[in-house]
Amino acid sequence: MRTVRTIASFAVLAAWMLPATAASMSQRDRERLVAHLEMTGSWLPGEVSSLSPEQLSYRSAPGRWTVAEVVEHLVIAEPEYWKLFQDGAAHPARELKNKASDADVLWYGIDRTRHEKTEARKDPQGLKVNISEALARFAKMHATMLSYAATTTDDLRSHTVPEWGVDAYQCLLEISTHEQRHILQIREIKADPNFPKH
Repeated sequence: MRTVRTIASFAVLAAWMLPATAASMSQRDRERLVAHLEMTGSWLPGEVSSLSPEQLSYRSAPGRWTVAEVVEHLVIAEPEYWKLFQDGAAHPARELKNKASDADVLWYGIDRTRHEKTEARKDPQGLKVNISEALARFAKMHATMLSYAATTTDDLRSHTVPEWGVDAYQCLLEISTHEQRHILQIREIKADPNFPKH
């Protein structure tokens, strides 16, 4: 009996001494990320699919984006953001001294009181936009991210994206909150008093 207990004790000790394996995303994190991606993935086509060419191309003031240009911006920017996320997730685990909170990332998608000018390469102003093609490209990129979020076993909290001051999980969430931010922008355009009725 003592021999069995001794063997069991050594087995427990050996398990503690083995190198720790990377933890997968927590179920709570996964559910929240998937829910947010599902939300933004459905909101965008819901906001723009039924708009007329006049509504899609309405510009409320010089320098302001049209609805079509907002969609095109997402199509241009998101593959770049996805690559940024992939690079961060692939790098060795590391910590950031000043990391954003999940709440900070979520508020980025909601707070439209602060506007930031996008880089020239992501500025769609003046581009001729085929809205059907743009929505199809958006949907394809979005489906890739959603599938990854729903199935990955990667430990995204241990990896960081220093360019954004977030961990890899937050980076993927921020791509979705970036979509949310621009969906709210589309709603602002549609709420303009001079927005075409048809």
